[in-house]
Amino acid sequence: MGKSEPNQPSRPPVPVPPVIRSLLAALALLAAGLAPVAAQDPSTLRIGYQRSSTLIALLREDRALETALKPLNVEVSWHEFTSGLPIMEALNVGRIDVSADVADTVPVFAQGANARITYFAQEAASPTAQAILVPGDSPLKSVAELKGRKVAVTKGAGSHYLLLAALKAEGLPFKSIVPAYLTPADGRSALAGGSVEAWVAWDPFLSAAEVQAGARVLKDGTGLSDYKRYYLASDDYAAKRPDVLALLFGKLKETGAWVKANPEAAAERLAALWKIEAPIVLRANARRTYRVEPVTLDGLTEQQTIADAFRAEGLLPRAVDAAALPVWAPPTR
Repeated sequence: MGKSEPNQPSRPPVPVPPVIRSLLAALALLAAGLAPVAAQDPSTLRIGYQRSSTLIALLREDRALETALKPLNVEVSWHEFTSGLPIMEALNVGRIDVSADVADTVPVFAQGANARITYFAQEAASPTAQAILVPGDSPLKSVAELKGRKVAVTKGAGSHYLLLAALKAEGLPFKSIVPAYLTPADGRSALAGGSVEAWVAWDPFLSAAEVQAGARVLKDGTGLSDYKRYYLASDDYAAKRPDVLALLFGKLKETGAWVKANPEAAAERLAALWKIEAPIVLRANARRTYRVEPVTLDGLTEQQTIADAFRAEGLLPRAVDAAALPVWAPPTR
């Protein structure tokens, strides 16, 4: 699946937009070992996460992971990032060992830069947990009306692919809109301030903008993007510490089941951590499955679709075989 055809006729190179070119160049430099990092003490598990990493936020708050790892003589250090691609950069050069959940697009971009990473878990599809938003009083009623308009999106995030897929469904190329590559916080500010006419966001940012700012969903991921979130490890760490990954996998699965079984309690805990109202968190969590599963090669079909879509738009410099990344599987009992 996803294999390139060696006998296809060559085609002229597709120009890569500067923002994507600079991003991939940075990743490539790191992959080439131009930013070496001293070896880390193997008794410390370094986890990279972002604000929307719900299950990791709960594990960090109650120190359940530290307690579980104590018999293995492993400590934990936590490292927060603004979005998924910076996490991949840190993972690739050995500054962290494990990535908390990142959107489906993120491994594709990292793979495009030859990152040395391994899938070890995924959260099942949550297509409504990301959406294209417009202000509540916007005249826009359809994705087709985004043509020629400025849209805020986080580069390389799952929302980036949702925008691509939504435009394609209307027969529009990505270049038919004017992208503003912004972090989630800056994207919301830009939408509120009127400097963009739409913003593509994921939860909890999506729900917060709906409740607090009256933003309106123009189109969510239903029928366009499954929006799976993946957990990854560096190749080296996956090879050296499968025992730690097995324990972490179990804790993530247990925590995800607890969130869905105890929505109000989970919302109260996360509201305190994220400094937003519990009803917003409850709304956001209802859109996420939080069902933690092993990654399988057969389950990476949409990863190939994502890679091909970005490649067709000139946003990836080369073809990517989504089935080529290593997949770690938890031990069977």
